[in-house]
This record gives sequence, structure tokens and C-alpha cells, in this order.
Amino acid sequence: MLNKNTICLWYDKEAEAAARFYAEVFPDSAIGAIIRAPGDYPDGKQGEVLVVEFTVAGIPCIGLNGGPSIKHNECFSFQIATENQEETDRYWNAIVNNGGEESACGWCKDKWGVSWQITPRVLGEALKASPAEAKRAFDAMMTMRKIDIAAIEAARRG
Repeated sequence: MLNKNTICLWYDKEAEAAARFYAEVFPDSAIGAIIRAPGDYPDGKQGEVLVVEFTVAGIPCIGLNGGPSIKHNECFSFQIATENQEETDRYWNAIVNNGGEESACGWCKDKWGVSWQITPRVLGEALKASPAEAKRAFDAMMTMRKIDIAAIEAARRG
């Protein structure tokens, strides 16, 4: 499955669980090969899952069970564009209610520490509108955790 460009995500020991969760939650997501360690390594034993190939919303990824020394942070995030509040709520709730945590402005983290931006397309359109509309939408967004589409649209209208 190795593509020319693949995102590699480092997990302690739960790459397979994370990949299965993503495949259940997001369309156009699937698990590919599960590669087991052919020998012992610093943070694992022979036969344990070492690498999981998967896609998230069409993006090719590899989950590497590399041990606890490296943690995810907001420098990397998946940005999922949503069409409506129902889709926004579904993804947000799936991540947060599965051991994740809320952040600000449409950002959240899953229980493995991977950051997600659940971003309604309406927000992107509002931020590209006239300077006054964009400022009102931006100011509204800055007060939110999960994006409220109706509030963004109301702010845009003034």
C-alpha cells in the first residue's frame, strides 16, 4: 500500500485500535495491512503489531506502535470538512465521547492524542466573505468549542 506520500502517526501501542476507530467513524476510511514485528524492538516484542496501514477520509496513513516516548500535539491535525450541523455533531461526538477531549474553535483530540479540526464548510465560506462578515464570523468562532453553524451564519449576517 505504500504510497508516494503517506502520513505516519506514532502511537504507543494502540495503532490498530485507532485505525479501527477511524475506519468506523469516517467515510472513505479503511484498514489495510497489519504488520507484526519480526523481532523484538525497544518498545515491543516479536509478533506484536508494529505497523497498521489505513486511510482516513481518503488520506493514506501508517500507524506505528513506536512506544511512549513521542506524543501527538496540535502541530499536526486532520481537518474534516462537514456539510451541516448533523455531520459536525456526529464526528465531534464520536471523537470526544470515545475518550477524547474538546478544545477551541472546532478542534478536539481523540483518546490517542491525535488532533482533529471538525470544520463546517460554512465557516470557511464565512471567513472568505467581506472583511466585516469574516470578522463577525471569526469573533463568533473564537467563543466556540464545537462549531455551531447557525451561530456562524447569524454572526455573518450581523
